[in-house]
Amino acid sequence: MELGGLHHMTAVTTEAAENVRFYTGTLGMRLVKKTVNQDDTSAYHLFYGDELGRAGTEVTFFDWPQLRVAPNHPGAGEVSTTELRVTGDDALGYWAARLSEAGVSHGGIEDRDGRSSISFTDPEGQRLRLADDSSAVVEGGRQWEKGDVPAEFGIRGLGAFDLTVRDAAPTAWVLTEVLGFRKSGEYEEDGARVHTFEVGPGGPGAVVRLIERPDAPQAHLGRGGVHHVAFRAPDDEQHEAWRKRIRAAGIGVTPQIDRYYFRSIYFREPGGVLFEIATDGPGFATDEDAAHLGERLSLPPFLEDRREEIEARLEPITVS
Repeated sequence: MELGGLHHMTAVTTEAAENVRFYTGTLGMRLVKKTVNQDDTSAYHLFYGDELGRAGTEVTFFDWPQLRVAPNHPGAGEVSTTELRVTGDDALGYWAARLSEAGVSHGGIEDRDGRSSISFTDPEGQRLRLADDSSAVVEGGRQWEKGDVPAEFGIRGLGAFDLTVRDAAPTAWVLTEVLGFRKSGEYEEDGARVHTFEVGPGGPGAVVRLIERPDAPQAHLGRGGVHHVAFRAPDDEQHEAWRKRIRAAGIGVTPQIDRYYFRSIYFREPGGVLFEIATDGPGFATDEDAAHLGERLSLPPFLEDRREEIEARLEPITVS
């Protein structure tokens, strides 16, 4: 039994229309599902990904406008950067120019962990990094042909999650002894000790970077922060087996939850980051034609009878 890599990350936005504009326009990702947070149906849940929103390509957001006055406070116990995959030096050159032309401040092309990358933030301060995935074994996604970015330069999915913690050892134990990651490196960067871990085939799409900062303040989630990150299980049988394994390790974990587009379990690792394990399917074409993903509000069957009530509480997303 082995995790297949990274599944998705879920972050917080307070400006749904601006969020759609940036991730579909500037970054050229496809809005593959416009639905609601199933635990808070007053909030949108927006999913961006490749042409079909395949597992491993998904960047998702809860829209919580009430946090407009509460920016994320970085620190220990959070996902501090989400890495996105592109392929080759030409792609990074394209993105450096594209981000500059869009008025997005970035750090230029630099070497990080042996690969070329560009660090930047979205309009709400979400910390992102584009990195070369030329060495990838985990298959990347396919650029949506109707997007604004040429296919050869498109974002191919998630490359790595950076987690900041005060003490790396407890989180490392969960990654290696419970989730089956293997340690692949350790080095100093920007005054912190960085520990890298890989799972499954390893490489881009299957990496967690654990950044150890003993003096970091406690992070507080807000606008521009990450709510949780998810890892891939191929099917329901292995998904349930992971739940049993996590419980046997003495870690509190939720029951299996049917999210309709995938199944989920959640648990918080000792450093404070909320982890999810999600199944690869059924996928986002379950209730919409693949050619029209994300064009309307999609609700799973168990919420469909509340559509009128739910839509009345949501502000329409208008992207000019």
